[in-house]
Amino acid sequence: MITILGTGRALPERRVDSSEFDARLSLPTGQLAAATGVRSRYVCDGESQVDLALAAATAALADAGLAPADIDLVICGAAVPYQPIPATAPLLMQRLGMTDGSASAFDVNATCLGFVVALDTAARLIATGGARRALVVSAEIASRALPWETQPEVAALFGDGAGAAVVEAGAGLKASLTRTYPSAYDACSIGAGGTRFDFHASPEDFAAHAWFSMDGKELFRLASRHFGAFVTDLLARAGWSQDDVDLIVPHQASPAALVHMVRQTGFDAGKVVDIVADHGNQIAASIPFTLDTARRAGRVPPGTRVLMLGTSAGVSFGGLAYEA
Repeated sequence: MITILGTGRALPERRVDSSEFDARLSLPTGQLAAATGVRSRYVCDGESQVDLALAAATAALADAGLAPADIDLVICGAAVPYQPIPATAPLLMQRLGMTDGSASAFDVNATCLGFVVALDTAARLIATGGARRALVVSAEIASRALPWETQPEVAALFGDGAGAAVVEAGAGLKASLTRTYPSAYDACSIGAGGTRFDFHASPEDFAAHAWFSMDGKELFRLASRHFGAFVTDLLARAGWSQDDVDLIVPHQASPAALVHMVRQTGFDAGKVVDIVADHGNQIAASIPFTLDTARRAGRVPPGTRVLMLGTSAGVSFGGLAYEA
């Protein structure tokens, strides 16, 4: 198991209110904020995804009181990487000034659950002696490839950002659980960028599938059927009751999704860290970003029992039970 030594987060400089998108799309002022519940988000304008990852990683190391040389495992978890090949983690390792051969560095992709899966992967490697200290980072430029023309109420949900954590062996992580429901595989996707569409042979098909699309109703139906039972099983693995949980750090999918999660699980809404209205959905970065926000606000003192919960494209549910 592992304990979290430090966390960090990063944002682009530019903050964009939903009213700016209303004006751009010739919509009545306030329409997108009313439809989505997201008032503002931060959008990269010159910063790269690696810039955000580096800033969050540096903040997490500082919080842990460690230097890059103290790390021997770097895992990046993002829905959309910096580039297909190589992985982003070796580049982050380079930008941190880490020397050749001093660490292992690789990426995992579990879309919105990238941080949860990466943290669980780090825990397993540390438990088996494969690493001593790990840096886990999720950085996303979620403002790209959004369907403003066809689904503006979907596009207006997203914002950019990064979050990171430094971990080592310890008793903090009590349980982890992921489950996948591939019947809804096509409900949330960007089809281009891999091998499915060959840009050189069929650039039109590649371009047509280079936009994000989401069937929110299908995702809502699937979560309604299964998410409550999933959380019950995660709690059972941790040996916790619902009342034992002090704080919930969820994926910030949307304001409506958080309300639905509270309704499904029966948790007190006051235990849920909710920052989505001012940051939007930061995909995989949302859970570590929200965790760092809670920690620096004093909401995670020693002994706090935390649930990190989320859903992802594919579709998967994932969660970690952690005691600070």
